[in-house]
Amino acid sequence: MALAAQKFQTDDTLADGTLLDAYSTTVADAVDRIGPAVCRIERIGGQGGHGSGFVIAPDGLVVTNFHVVGDAKTVRVSMPDGASSEGRVLGRDPDTDIALVRADGSFADVAPLGDSKRLRRGQIAIAIGNPLGFEWTVTSGVVSALGRSMRASTGRLIDDVIQTDAALNPGNSGGPLVSSAGEVIGVNTAMIHGAQGIAFAVASNTANFVISEIIRFGRVRRAFIGVSADTTNLPRRAALLSQVSTSTAVRLRSVEKDGPAAKAGLKEGDIIAAIDGRPVTGVDDLVRMLDAERIGRETLCTVVRRTGVSQVTVTPVARS
Repeated sequence: MALAAQKFQTDDTLADGTLLDAYSTTVADAVDRIGPAVCRIERIGGQGGHGSGFVIAPDGLVVTNFHVVGDAKTVRVSMPDGASSEGRVLGRDPDTDIALVRADGSFADVAPLGDSKRLRRGQIAIAIGNPLGFEWTVTSGVVSALGRSMRASTGRLIDDVIQTDAALNPGNSGGPLVSSAGEVIGVNTAMIHGAQGIAFAVASNTANFVISEIIRFGRVRRAFIGVSADTTNLPRRAALLSQVSTSTAVRLRSVEKDGPAAKAGLKEGDIIAAIDGRPVTGVDDLVRMLDAERIGRETLCTVVRRTGVSQVTVTPVARS
């Protein structure tokens, strides 16, 4: 009986050891693949600071956070093999906390961006970066939640943010969050001070969009209609007339003279309940819906006024 129990315990221990070895191998393999492409970024000129980034193309395209580069025009890019070069900031997007740098030279090791839409909660998440001056540090955890929203320094909400329990510290910002398959699934961007085990990364698909916009246009284009607005309650009768099922909408606080909204006939005090049939429950919804795809495209706004509900067509322009 004692021998049987001992054998069972030994088998159980061996099984646990096998699982741990498999986990360790998975993490180590992902780090071996992505780690050589992770760099340390330091500002040159202006206010000093440093963070992390990663190379996404052999010609030196490097992704990092906007708050890592700040307003610097050039940065110092240092690689794990000791190589160091100067990098020029190609573009930055404060609204998503993403920046793109072109580093001098050619790079054999790159970190491919994966498809963040395929992520599942509980999936392994590996953070690589340069926290607190300790270069090329690895931490691992899991994807804790998907589809979070986080407010950027501009006040705009960053959508589709990944929450993870992989430990992040100052200096990790701009580094990659990596899947077990060795693909970048997010750009590490923030941690909650005072909280334990809560950190965030901008999803790789969002980063991919920002990178494409910066490469093509030098900035991220977003639609503009020339209004400022507040979230307001939407009376039930107005909601029924607007054919929306929400209790809040957006009230226009001001309308810019000669802007797209003014030209379409929108006025201060108008309530926008829906855009192209989709409910607008607040200011963040309005900002989110005015993306680059709506530039130059007729957009139907469901507007609530004292006189009733009407449909107003607005054609957004590119935000300067």
